[in-house]
Amino acid sequence: MPPLYYLNVTIHVLAAMLWLGGMFFLALVGAPVLRSVEPPALRQQLFQQLGLRFRAAGWWAIGTLIVTGTINLYYRGWLHWDGVLGAAAFWRTGVGHALAWKLAAVAAMVTVSAVHDFVLGPRAGRLRPGTPEAIAYRQRAARLARLNGLLGVVLVVAAVRLARGG
Repeated sequence: MPPLYYLNVTIHVLAAMLWLGGMFFLALVGAPVLRSVEPPALRQQLFQQLGLRFRAAGWWAIGTLIVTGTINLYYRGWLHWDGVLGAAAFWRTGVGHALAWKLAAVAAMVTVSAVHDFVLGPRAGRLRPGTPEAIAYRQRAARLARLNGLLGVVLVVAAVRLARGG
């Protein structure tokens, strides 16, 4: 493989570390600490500031992952419809299964992230802290964040299988 392939893979892995690592940090460290902050208005403000800051970094990472992932497919010779992406035989192989799981996990994570970041999160941030409606929106957002974490684990397993030949 040419050196640019390895550079591209390195950028891909670093972007994945930023996206997934950031989500796991917020879930396992940030959110539990912030839940103990009083008064509720300060807690909401801190959640909102962290969310906005991570949203910018996270979507930058997602864009980088999509571009570098597509380039990785090209370098591996898998970005062709004839004989690869359009061939049922390819999708029946271990590599095809791993790629399908990875692509499905990415699509699901991007969708869940978009709903969390652009619908539920902003709505929760506009509601008066501590109200039943605000609590309900925060709980929905938290469930989506947990789902994204699980999808992230699926994605990592699929990526490892893909890197190891299926």
